[in-house]
Parts: sequence; C-alpha cells; structure tokens
Amino acid sequence: MALIKSISGIRGTIGGQVGESLTPLDVVKFSAAFGQWLQGRHQKGPLTVVIGRDGRISGSMVSQLVSATLQGLGIHVIDLGLSTTPTVEVAVPGENAAGGIILTASHNPIQWNALKLLNEKGEFISGEDGAEVLALAESEAFVFAEVRKLGSYRTDDTWLQKHIDSILALPLVDREAVAARKFRVVVDAVNSTGGIAVPMLLEALGVENIQRLHCEPTGYFAHNPEPLPENLRDIIKELEKGVYDLGIVVDPDVDRLAIICEDGSPFGEEYTLVAVSDYILKHGSTKENPANTVSNLSSTVALRDVTQKHGGKHFASAVGEVNVVEMMRKQNAIIGGEGNGGIIYPELHYGRDALVGIALFLTHLAKSGKSASMLRRTYPNYYISKNKIELTPDVDVDAVLERIKTKYAKNPINTIDGVKIEFDKEWVHLRKSNTEPIIRIYSESDTLSTADYLANKIISDIKEVIATRV
Repeated sequence: MALIKSISGIRGTIGGQVGESLTPLDVVKFSAAFGQWLQGRHQKGPLTVVIGRDGRISGSMVSQLVSATLQGLGIHVIDLGLSTTPTVEVAVPGENAAGGIILTASHNPIQWNALKLLNEKGEFISGEDGAEVLALAESEAFVFAEVRKLGSYRTDDTWLQKHIDSILALPLVDREAVAARKFRVVVDAVNSTGGIAVPMLLEALGVENIQRLHCEPTGYFAHNPEPLPENLRDIIKELEKGVYDLGIVVDPDVDRLAIICEDGSPFGEEYTLVAVSDYILKHGSTKENPANTVSNLSSTVALRDVTQKHGGKHFASAVGEVNVVEMMRKQNAIIGGEGNGGIIYPELHYGRDALVGIALFLTHLAKSGKSASMLRRTYPNYYISKNKIELTPDVDVDAVLERIKTKYAKNPINTIDGVKIEFDKEWVHLRKSNTEPIIRIYSESDTLSTADYLANKIISDIKEVIATRV
C-alpha cells in the first residue's frame, strides 16, 4: 500500500492502515487541512469550493468524505460529480470559488485515488502553498464550524457543457471546418469520465460517426489507464480495419491526449503538443509579433523546431504542470504543455486540457486536408528513450548527479530540474525521485537506437560513479 504526500496534493492506494495508504481518515485530514488553509487565505465571508471526480470505483466514497469535511469547516461545496480535471479548473473561477479539489489519480491504476488541489484561479497550488497545507495536515490543528455555520452542499452537472461551449467559442476552433471533413473517429476513454466528455465535445463539433470503446464510466479500467501505445491494443486493432480517420485516447481525468492515426500507428503523445502548437503558432503569431512556447525539460525538441520555424522562442521549464504554467506566464507563451499529451492553452485556461486539445487538433487536421499519418510526417522525427536506475538507500543521489554534471561540463547543461545534458539536438535528462532511491533517465535522438545508446552510456557512467563510493 502507498501514500504519497506532495505539494500538489495527496495520492495513495485505497484501503490499509492510516498514514500508510489513502484511508478515509487520511482523506478527512488532508481535506480539512486544505479547507483551513483556504480560510486563512480568504478572510472574508463563507467560502465555496468546487469538487469533481473521475470514474474510479472509490470516487463516490472519497467525494462524500471530502464534501462532509469541507462542510464541517463551514465551507460551501459545489459538486460537479463525474467530471474532468480541466472542467473543474474552469468551474472554480466560474463559480468565484476559493479553490477546488479534483478527485483523481490521473493515469494511475484502479486501486489509486488522489486529492489534487486548486487555488482560486483554478490552477494547481504552488510549491510554497502546498508546503503550508502539508504542515497544517501534520499539525491537525483544525477548527470546525458550529452547527449553525456548517457549509451547504449542492450538485451542478452543467459545467461540462459550459466547458465545451467555451471551447467552441475560441477563435481558432473551427466547427464548420471539422464538420465538413465528416471525420470517422474511435474514442477510448478507459471507462472513465472521458467516455462522457469526449463524445459530447465531438458531437458539438459536428462529428457524427463516433465509435466508442471503453466509454462507460464504471471505473473498471479495461487496460492500463496510461495512454501509451503498449496499452492501446484495442483501439489500434479497431483502426487497422481501415474505416476510421483517427483514434482519440484520454486518461481517466481527461487532461492527457493521445492520437492514433487512421492506419493504427500512434501519432505520438509527444507530438500532440507539437501539432497543436504548429497550428496555434501559424494562426496566432506574425513575423512582427512572434509567439513563444513552453514545455518541460523532458519533452521533445520537436516543439523547439516548430516554434523557431514560426519565428518564436521556445523555453523549457522544470517537470510538472505548475512549473510549466509559471514559465508560460513569465515568457508570455501562447501555447505550452508537457510531452505526455498535456495541452495548456491560456486563451481558455492555464491547465492541461485534452478537450481543447481535441478541438484544436481536429481543426488543424481539417484545415490541412491531410490524413493524420500524413500530418505526422510533416514534423521532425525524434525518439525518446525512458529508463531508470534503482539505487540502494545509502547512495547519495545528489552527489551522483553532481559528478555526472562535472563529467559533462563541456556540454550545455541545465540544472533547474535535475541535470539535463545537451548534445546539439540530442539530450539526456536525469531526475531523482522524491519518494524512492531512483534516478529517471530520459534521452532523445533522431533514432531510437541512438537514444537508447545515450541512456545506456549515462547509466554506465552512474554505475562507475557509484563504484567509487560517492
């Protein structure tokens, strides 16, 4: 069993002992800490918090615990019920709420759930704010409301439609162009809330031919919920029949988007952001006013290539959505996100949003006149190799990374998040885990064999450093 406390929330496996997994007592403790932190941040009047959940079978139980705890603090609760992460993010400022809680463990398996915490802007709380919430939880110095000042509770199932309406109202989303292409689409929503949201969006865009796979939001995931090619055999097999134009895959909380081409080949999660950014940059920037983009250090350099093609500048942030958003604001980026299929489009809101990604991608595809596989071939080809090396607890991981940095000191090195070493358009990124003695090693090159070679070379270097007893 596992319980992981981080600055952005708490996640863990359901069942087990208090403090070692996500038990009802742990849910109550961290909900109370967040609620009390909000009360300290917003001094005026009773507060409102928006909550929503993905389709996990533990979702209803966790939701009731969160709602009752917040009410016990005197906070009013608006429950969106089965929803998506980006929908809750949109609803928080829309309801003038003090914050939000999304009940989802994202791409983690069925036994996991989590409380993801949002500020009044509908954005993930900062590291500093998260540390304050964790400290409150550890102190357990909660003060609950007397009976006449308990918070209210109401449900609201209108926000998904409002979210979709706001997407269709975006200037760069062209419903007529999408409808005219008469796309035939297969959707895999891994039996979570994307099974509700994605078909709703597609129908609103004028897509009439929709084949649903795993779209019943039962929470019993039909396959590993992370939208990687090895987990998507069902939709790939369906597309290989040759009767559809593309496949759309989302994770359980609908903030990650993967596209499958008409022939069953993956478009590539990394290239979801690349394609959407290409479209946005083409129509949203000029030579006189070039636009900037942001992705994290572990994302493909293909985004940098596309950005430079349009005259803009690309910036790399530390890994994590809150870090990407911070960098996007700092650099006034027009589009950004993460290479896991996470699109952040500030014109709508500062959060990863698979639904706006779908609308923008389909508009781009429709206007291009190309098939999905033809569109993919217009972008530079890079391959990322993802590896990790497990270390014994006695190894000083920071010292290991410092030695690797010294070894490659003649190369461009970025240390804002671990150690990233650049070799022209090839790179290796090393990041240590915050919860276990592991170094994650991502590498990228124009061939997978070279990317693997780079990763193995660094792994060999790390083993050599450890052998010298750092």
